[in-house]
Amino acid sequence: MIIPWDQQYTQAVISLWNIEAVKDGYKELSVESFKHIFMLNPYFDPACTFLLLDNDQVKGFACGCTGDDLPLGDVAGYITTIVLAQDYCTDEHYTMMIQALEQRFVEKEKKQADILFFNPMRLPWYIPETPQHEHNNAPGVPITSRLYATLLHNGYVERAKQSAMYLHLDGFTIPEDVRSKESHALEAGYTAQLFDSAKHHGVHDMLDGFDNPLWRKEIGHSTETGIPTVIAAHDGKVVGFAGPVIREESGRGYFAGIGVHPEHEGHGLGTLLFFKLCEAFERVGADYMSLYTGVTNPAIRIYEKAGFKTVKHFAIMRRELVQ
Repeated sequence: MIIPWDQQYTQAVISLWNIEAVKDGYKELSVESFKHIFMLNPYFDPACTFLLLDNDQVKGFACGCTGDDLPLGDVAGYITTIVLAQDYCTDEHYTMMIQALEQRFVEKEKKQADILFFNPMRLPWYIPETPQHEHNNAPGVPITSRLYATLLHNGYVERAKQSAMYLHLDGFTIPEDVRSKESHALEAGYTAQLFDSAKHHGVHDMLDGFDNPLWRKEIGHSTETGIPTVIAAHDGKVVGFAGPVIREESGRGYFAGIGVHPEHEGHGLGTLLFFKLCEAFERVGADYMSLYTGVTNPAIRIYEKAGFKTVKHFAIMRRELVQ
């Protein structure tokens, strides 16, 4: 039977996760990390978290979340995860868990169920063929997972595919042709360096040029609070960014993204910003970088030029809900 969240089963859910979810590459959970990701998350909803029980044994765990202040949150509920024990990993049981989440979304007057990178419950995963280097957030459903196939079977549409990419930073240097781009950009009045509030202005005007609430939040915060951020500027006005430059405890160089205001494209600033970012991470002692981007995003060429390799694919998915 399926029941709403009951805290007495916490350890059983963690044990289930550490047997089954790790098969799809997710990082193991401890009591502390489970609480941090799920129960202490401000978007955790016990009524949107479900357990599949058989003779009082946990055989499945499903969690979703809602929030009107989230991107698309006025119309969408987010599916965070569905994990089933191996002997319960059937279309029937997956469908039961999916429907439980969807019913809660409908109760919250949501019109669609989404699996995407805006989910505030971040699930870390290990980068394949590395010494357990980890990425801090899964941007969708791994396309090799049983859940992905079952979501398709249940009417979910793949709206985009994300490439997860990885680079070990040991010995990273900026190549001469990129240094040449920097010289040409300088001749056109552009500089690429760390943001300095005493010299640079116009961050929010730059961010207005992107339809990305994550960038608005993180880059606005980092430049306001002094967190290092690589920027491109024209006569002191910020016209592009890459960052922020944050070394995570895992050794990963974390950053929110890279962008150049549309009015200033065509000067090679995207490439220059990204290589400057990699250099900044190497200087602060980051061991590696990982990122995800759309498989059709032209920026993949920039990442590959820097040495990044695609290591995994995730799907962003959606189903319209019947009210």
